[in-house]
Amino acid sequence: MATIREKGYSHWNGTLRESRFPWWPITRTGILLTFRKKQFKFFFASAFLPALVFLVGIYISERLEDFKAMFQGAQKFITVDPAYFKNYFTGDFLLFMMVLILVFAGAGLISDDLKHNALQLYFSRPIGKKEYLLGKAAVVFFFILVLTLVPGILFILFKIIFAGSLRFLAQYPWIILSVLGYSALLTVFFAAYTLLLSAVSKNRRYVTILIFGVYLFSDIVFGILSETFHNPYAALFSLKANLKQAGAVLFGQKPPFASPAYLSFLILAGILAAAAAVLWRRLKGVEEVR
Repeated sequence: MATIREKGYSHWNGTLRESRFPWWPITRTGILLTFRKKQFKFFFASAFLPALVFLVGIYISERLEDFKAMFQGAQKFITVDPAYFKNYFTGDFLLFMMVLILVFAGAGLISDDLKHNALQLYFSRPIGKKEYLLGKAAVVFFFILVLTLVPGILFILFKIIFAGSLRFLAQYPWIILSVLGYSALLTVFFAAYTLLLSAVSKNRRYVTILIFGVYLFSDIVFGILSETFHNPYAALFSLKANLKQAGAVLFGQKPPFASPAYLSFLILAGILAAAAAVLWRRLKGVEEVR
């Protein structure tokens, strides 16, 4: 007769290795899960249409003689200068597509963990609260930087290649800093915006509506107030308008709205502060297991 053995709990006696990037598995999983969502790839690919159009414009700007008949009288629209870069980075379509991508990539970043009470599992060794937030934010970093920093650097490189000289950089030596600065601003802002709204509710669908709705509603409020009171400060109610104001300043262009540009920076900074406060309040009661 075979002996029946009962297996109890066996202790693990191994040694934990400290990782330099303990947040990376969270980021990698978030990115992979986003790409698996239905229709996301289509919208993500569509977000690169402005970059493709602007890249073609850079090529045409260096080959105007070949396209003279096609673009006669329209040379000023394909003049590659800081305003050209500003038009790409602050374009309505690009900003809208970023928000749409955040719906896919960011709605469930924290809300799903709140729903399933998973925070305690995250905060056991070696993940702490800082690593958790960085891992979640890095998911947004990835998608926004791919749509901003990568095209911006490619625009500069292809401008140099098509021109066959460094004249463009000699003329605008600060353009790289403008691209880096505004890409960083968009990335940090949208990460804070997404995590803030994702931490508000355990319901992913509700968060989805908030991410999309707050952005659109703020612009609707701006339109109503502007038409009603004709006050330039109405632009401060719009997230899109504030991002446009900041973009114009960083690219050395005239702000599109009459309200002081520094107020737009203060509003964006205020949203970052609100995000930090809400996230801290959400996480402070969860114990880290070390």
